[in-house]
Amino acid sequence: MKNFTKGPILPQMLLFSLPLVFTNLLQVLFNLCDVAVVGRFAGSNALGSVGSSVILVQLFLAFIIGMSGSINVLTALHIGAKNKKELSETVHTSIIISFVEGVIILLIGVFFSPIILRLLGTKNELIEGAIIYARICSIGMPALGIYNWGNAILSAAGNTKKPLYFLTISGVINIILNLFFVIICHLSVAGVALASVISQYALAVMIIVTMLKEKQDFRLEIKKIRITKSKVPTITKLGILSGFQSAVFHFANLFVQAGVNSFDAILVSGNSAATNADSIIFESMAAFNTAGATFIGQNYGARDKKRMRTSYLTSLFLSMGLGLLLGSLLLVFGREFLSLFSSEPAVIDAGLKRLNIMALCYFLSALMDCTIAASRAIHKTGVPTFIVIMGSCVFRVLWVKTVFAFIGTIPSLYLLYPFSFIITGVAEIAYFVYCYKKLYFKSDSIINSHKSSFDMNGKPCFKEHLT
Repeated sequence: MKNFTKGPILPQMLLFSLPLVFTNLLQVLFNLCDVAVVGRFAGSNALGSVGSSVILVQLFLAFIIGMSGSINVLTALHIGAKNKKELSETVHTSIIISFVEGVIILLIGVFFSPIILRLLGTKNELIEGAIIYARICSIGMPALGIYNWGNAILSAAGNTKKPLYFLTISGVINIILNLFFVIICHLSVAGVALASVISQYALAVMIIVTMLKEKQDFRLEIKKIRITKSKVPTITKLGILSGFQSAVFHFANLFVQAGVNSFDAILVSGNSAATNADSIIFESMAAFNTAGATFIGQNYGARDKKRMRTSYLTSLFLSMGLGLLLGSLLLVFGREFLSLFSSEPAVIDAGLKRLNIMALCYFLSALMDCTIAASRAIHKTGVPTFIVIMGSCVFRVLWVKTVFAFIGTIPSLYLLYPFSFIITGVAEIAYFVYCYKKLYFKSDSIINSHKSSFDMNGKPCFKEHLT
C-alpha cells in the first residue's frame, strides 16, 4: 500500500500513472477490436451498427466508472488517514453497491435500448445490428461494475500494475473470441458483443480472486461483505453524482450522434471509425485524472493542503501534455489510423473530417476532467455536476439545435467540442479554486487520533473560511 502523502509528487505520479495509462489504453484497444473486426470482416453496415450503439453502451459504462471514482477517493482518503475500520467498511459495502448498479444498468440496456436507438434516428439499415450490440453488451455491466470496484481500490492503494495484467489477459481472450465468432461462426455484430461480455466476466473473476488473496487492510473477506448503513449515503451520493457527471458527456453525445445520423451511412461509418480515437486519447488522459484524485484524496485524509494543490497542478500538466502529444500523432497518421477500421476510401475520408478537428482540441478536455476529479477528491460534486450539465450537455444540445441546424455541415457539428471543453473547464477551475481557498484544516497537521478527526463517514473534519 503506497503512501502519497510524502516525497516528490511528479516522479511518484508518473510511476503511478504509467501503468494506469497502459491499463486504460489496453481496455480501449481491446474494445476497439469489436469495431476493427466487424469493419474488416463484416462490412460497413456492421461497422455503422456498432458505431451507432457504442455511444449508448458508453453512457451505461459512464455510470459504472463514476461510481468507481467515488470508491477510489473514499478509499484513498481512509488510506491517507490510516483508518482501517472505515477502509474495510467502504470496501465491503461498495462491492454490493457496484454489483447492484451493474444489474440495474443491465435491465435498462436490455429493455430500453431499442427505444433509445430509434429516438436517436438510427438508420433503418443499421438499427437491427445496433440493438443486438447494445443488448448483448448490457449483459456485461455487472462484471464491469465488479472490475471497476476492484480497480478503484487497488489504484487508491497505489497498485496500478495488477489491473494492467488482468486487462492484458482479458484482452487476449476478447481478440481470440472476436475473430472466432465473426470469421468462423459468422456472428457479425452479435459475435463481437458476445466476445466482449465473456472477457468482461473473466476480468471480474480475476479481480475478485486478487482482492480475496490481498494481505493489505483493503482486502476482501467474504464474511464481511455487508451493507454498512453509514457508508451508503456517502458512496451513493458521490457515486451517483460522479456517474451522472460522466454520463452527461455521453448523453449530450447522443444528440451529436443524432446529428451525424442525419447524413448518409458512409459518413456515419466514418464517424464511427474516428470516434475510436476519442476513446484512446480520453482514456489515456484519464489515467492522470485518476492519479490526481488519488493523490489529492490521500493528502486530504492527511490534511496537507499544499500537497493537494501540487497534486492537482501536476495531474493537469501531465494530462494536457499527453493530449497534445497524442493529438499531434493523429494529425500526422490519421489516415493510417482510420484504415485499421475500414478499407473503404470513402469511409476513411469521412472519418478524417472529424479526426482533423478533434486532434487539435483533445488536450483542452483536461481543463474540465482533471478539475472534476480534483473536486470529487474533496467531496465536492453537486456544483461540478451542475457545471457539467450546463457546459457539456445543455451547451452541446443548444449548439446542435442552433449552429449546426443553421449551417448544416459536419465540421459545424464537430466544432462544438472545443468550445464546450473551454467553457466547462474554465467554470470547473473557478469553482475548485474557490473551494480550495475555503479549506482550512485544524491546526494538527499530523493525525494522531483518527476517530476524533473524522466524522461518521470518514470525512476529515475541517472548517471553511467565512466569506
